[in-house]
Amino acid sequence: MSVKNITISSVEDLPRAAKEFAALMDDRTVYAFSGEMGAGKTTFIGALCKELGVEDDFAGSPTFSIINEYRSDTTAELIYHFDLYRIESIDEAFDIGVEDYFDSGALCLLEWPERIADILPNDTVDVRITVNDDGSRTISIDN
Repeated sequence: MSVKNITISSVEDLPRAAKEFAALMDDRTVYAFSGEMGAGKTTFIGALCKELGVEDDFAGSPTFSIINEYRSDTTAELIYHFDLYRIESIDEAFDIGVEDYFDSGALCLLEWPERIADILPNDTVDVRITVNDDGSRTISIDN
């Protein structure tokens, strides 16, 4: 396994970081983004979706709906953005059909994946966002 790191020095640096991240993506479809509250998971996923061709009206965190669906304007592919913060059990995740999303072949970007760690696909890409002392962020992608 190899770990790749991307540093984001400021909000203005997000497009470059998203482009670098997108270039590292392969045929795996489930990406699990972890990090403390306020680390920038939603913000980075928004920049990544934009890089992948989603319109500028990215709605942000799907906290109240748990799952938001986007479509890339460039590839027409579906992208599912999950905010699992409010999921309280694996059964609740099954109730919303997470396995169907994972099996769909569509890109699935998950926030708070630790809530359903036991049912994540074996080929899930672990992504950790860390807030550094200087306020920058480091994204670690564990392939």
